[in-house]
Amino acid sequence: QSEGEDQSVSLTDYIERMGKDQKDIYYVTAETYAAAKGSPHLEIFKQKDIEVLLLSDRVDEWMVNNFTEFEGKNLKSIAKGDLENLDSVEEKKEKEKAAKGFKKTLTAMQKILDNQVKEVKISNRLSESPSCLVADENEMGGNMERIMASLGQDVPETKPILEINPAHPLVKKLKTKVDEDLVNVLFDQAVLSEGGQLKDPAEFVKRMNKLIN
Repeated sequence: QSEGEDQSVSLTDYIERMGKDQKDIYYVTAETYAAAKGSPHLEIFKQKDIEVLLLSDRVDEWMVNNFTEFEGKNLKSIAKGDLENLDSVEEKKEKEKAAKGFKKTLTAMQKILDNQVKEVKISNRLSESPSCLVADENEMGGNMERIMASLGQDVPETKPILEINPAHPLVKKLKTKVDEDLVNVLFDQAVLSEGGQLKDPAEFVKRMNKLIN
């Protein structure tokens, strides 16, 4: 299915609707259609009016891992790797400027989350959400890891990348003072938004209550 539509769409239809400068077929995978449609990774694509395929069937994960190209176009997960080809020159400059301004914050966040994430970086995917998890281009995504685990398969140990939105009020707070509870809440929210399960839900609730009070 396609973002913005509730019916199925063929890859041929998708390619026919692609913008002239678009080189890839974009998709996101999730356990349910609702989870795919609510993915924070879609935000930049909605902003730029780029169509994204929403894949919520288990077989879709196997398909995109083995079927990576169609009619000369690469299939690209919007939850993996960089999306720098979507940015204009001006947007790239803004991102670099934001990253410099958050350098100390990113370092402090990485220290707090060192056992859970590979890297903390400024996102160009997000416009509304404060954070999201991203996998390296050649690594297994969170949804595929969960499918394999549910089938009793060995899952390789990998750490995701945590991306943060420098324009979000919660993230701006961290620029002033890096609060450990808030950093962990942003990570936990990112886990939940991609359909993952928290290792310690009770601790998440405690941290949320602390931040609210």
